[in-house]
Amino acid sequence: MKRWESPLFDPDPAAYLPHRFPFLFLDRITALERGSSARALIAQSWGCGGRPMFFSIEAMAQLAGIAAAADGRGGGSLAAIDRAELHGDPGDGEVTVSVRVIKSFSPLHLVEGEVTAGDRLLARATLTIKVGSAA
Repeated sequence: MKRWESPLFDPDPAAYLPHRFPFLFLDRITALERGSSARALIAQSWGCGGRPMFFSIEAMAQLAGIAAAADGRGGGSLAAIDRAELHGDPGDGEVTVSVRVIKSFSPLHLVEGEVTAGDRLLARATLTIKVGSAA
């Protein structure tokens, strides 16, 4: 286990999200600070290149729903793509998705995310997600 990996949460994204194959794009959560940030891995093995790059936005949104849910239940929906940059196809191999909650105004959360393959930036976005219901 790497120093930033925490065993104090379920690493299976399906434990937090209603998505299932083929619509669950995250394979394993490696870091989670509820209400603040998260990191996950995707094992790209589609044979002839990776998933289309716009799936990176959905992968960030899925991880953002897990990170923003302070109650640990996850879920929610993508409300808006405020800004997105797509830089290339990851091809086969391991891809890292990272998100950080910038602002929360329940039930909406402003989240910044990145998708990388090694040191190469593949995508970056600022998303608004809805998690739970208004208090």
